[in-house]
Amino acid sequence: MESSNRNGDGSILAPGRNCWRIERARRAGFLVDGEAYFRAVRDAIARAEHSVFILGWEIDSRLRLVRDDRPAGIPERLNDLLAFVVRRRRRLHVHVLLWDFAMLYATDREWIPIYRLGGRRYRRIHVRMDGDHPVGGSHHQKIVVVDDRVAFVGGIDLSRHRWDTSEHRAGDPRRVDIAGRPYVPFHDVQVVMEGPVAAAVGEMARERWRRAAGRRPTARPPQGDGDPWPRGVRADLEEVDVAIARTEPPHAGREEVREIERLYLDAVAAARRVVYIENQYLTSHAVGEAIAGRLQEKDGPEFVIVSPLKTEGWLAQHTMDVLRGRLLKRLRAADRHGRLRVYYPDVPGLGDGYVKVHAKLMIVDDRLVRVGSANLCNRSMGLDTECDVAMETTDDDRLRGAITTFRNRLVGEHLGADPAAVASAIEREGSLGAAAESLRGAGRTLAPLDGAVDPTVDSLVPDGALVDPERPIDPEELAGYFVPEDPGEEAGRPAILGAAILAVLLLIAAAWRWTPLGGWVDVPTLVERMAALRYEPLAPLAVIGGYLLAGLVLLPVTVLIVVTVVTFGPLAGFALSLAGAFLSALSTYGIGHALGRGLVRRLAGSRLNRLSRWLGRRGLPAMIAVRILPLAPFTVVNMVAGASHIRLRDFALGTLIGMAPGIVAITLFTDRLEATIRRPEPGEFALLSAVIAAIAVAAILLRRWLRRRGARPEAAGAGAA
Repeated sequence: MESSNRNGDGSILAPGRNCWRIERARRAGFLVDGEAYFRAVRDAIARAEHSVFILGWEIDSRLRLVRDDRPAGIPERLNDLLAFVVRRRRRLHVHVLLWDFAMLYATDREWIPIYRLGGRRYRRIHVRMDGDHPVGGSHHQKIVVVDDRVAFVGGIDLSRHRWDTSEHRAGDPRRVDIAGRPYVPFHDVQVVMEGPVAAAVGEMARERWRRAAGRRPTARPPQGDGDPWPRGVRADLEEVDVAIARTEPPHAGREEVREIERLYLDAVAAARRVVYIENQYLTSHAVGEAIAGRLQEKDGPEFVIVSPLKTEGWLAQHTMDVLRGRLLKRLRAADRHGRLRVYYPDVPGLGDGYVKVHAKLMIVDDRLVRVGSANLCNRSMGLDTECDVAMETTDDDRLRGAITTFRNRLVGEHLGADPAAVASAIEREGSLGAAAESLRGAGRTLAPLDGAVDPTVDSLVPDGALVDPERPIDPEELAGYFVPEDPGEEAGRPAILGAAILAVLLLIAAAWRWTPLGGWVDVPTLVERMAALRYEPLAPLAVIGGYLLAGLVLLPVTVLIVVTVVTFGPLAGFALSLAGAFLSALSTYGIGHALGRGLVRRLAGSRLNRLSRWLGRRGLPAMIAVRILPLAPFTVVNMVAGASHIRLRDFALGTLIGMAPGIVAITLFTDRLEATIRRPEPGEFALLSAVIAAIAVAAILLRRWLRRRGARPEAAGAGAA
């Protein structure tokens, strides 16, 4: 294992290697769960004097920051709060920067946050959508900075589905979204810091704003005696050094920054007794290999990992959960000495629900604690923009005690135990893992997470380079993965067997990612809803209308095809799917033609410009190609085709010819898979295998035909974002 000591004093943190810089915090506190964080951030913003910066992956202006405590005069909703502070402070400017989700999350996010947060009414509330990231990447930092005096950094966005108490009580009537709908319990952590470190985070926020908006906001040194430290928040630490670590992908001529990945690796290498991890995902190749290496050592540390029982939504459960299951299998194989324990929080009364562990936290021994936005997945190591903070000690008993107390507090929260009881159990049992086992009970507890994946699903999902990428995916590379150049050598690869359907399904997983949208497009739920229409006289028109609407909001059309086939059967399902998808394609083609090339390029991304030129030059063969080998999301291709001035005749004919084989393949695969699930008999398995083999052969023959016709883009610029 590579040594992490680069400083000569035994410390892990090293600026320029695994962090950007180290700055002093006069005070620092750990805010566990949304109730504590939202109350604290509201109080700090309410007392801002000259600047507020809010950076987020998702922000909802309608968020209710408090659910119980409502001090007179301070609004509870985010949009009202920001309007309140700019009205009260005439020199105050608010900058809100959220990820430009490029229409992919339109059905699950606030449609017009720019106007709700400010618009023309409040000129000192500035809102920008951040599109300064490579194809497939996102702005994922969760930061609030007030007056450059106080900064909040962690994993919690100022958005819906984030508020919860540390009890995570089943049926809590306060845990509802904007529309009053309940959601699953949510666990996360944020750090609040005061002092020079807050100014450093503010500097980073200004630079991020400059990249997204084209100009850098004016930095004003703090003036007066104002103190935005949130009232009611007790500082866990005073006069402590804090490291700021980042992930920034290579983009627009800038070199990549992988400080977060390096810090994970150095922290794992430096651990001596115990590593405690809470994380939403567990799929990072590099960090997984580092943990496996330590587990194989005779005298290595123990690892206690807390992760959710499952991720949210059908797509995530069939992508990220599969990758987590594979990594857990490797870790358990490496755990020769029984030092790995993996749990999920179990709260009585949740039924089919679960606690959504969203935290991104690591505590190493009693010497280092890190909290931030970076998941333990590949994209957080190299593709998304992330920010973590870390505090370390080698000889400060005060900091060492605070780190240990914080860890015991988190473990106690999940076990329904007092932190003192956790500390006593550790002393009695001799290890954190043994202590957790001794405190597990029938009520609120930590339950062992198996993470096993159905072998059939596992065989159909490719490796993390496609499902969980750490760099932008080239569409040519993606197409080549499913339909190799030399089918004779690669015909046995499992991924080829599902080529016609899996290429599309995995592009959807990459486009809609593992997010709340995964729950929105839950296949069983959609089947149940569509089944209610099946025997209605206007059912065909309603289904086709659904396809038209799906095209407008970028809902994955492949999911609708699967649902249509399951609901109406193979013959009617095929006809309805082809008609609906074709009319949807025509409608979004018309929108693209009306909007023009410039606007479509801004909406869909500059890399699609090459796809536009290619479509216009190649015509019919190109349209057939992009339907058979999906180089970009369905709606994006349609709009780009309309803007590229490809003839309507070529577009329509190419769409019909290109989509028909794919819909046939999806129909046959879905019908046979459903039959096999209903009747798991040898004959059904044989038919399913025959269908899969036929799909693979058809994909190979189609690729050969496309190559002969020259219908293949010379430079893939579409991206599967």
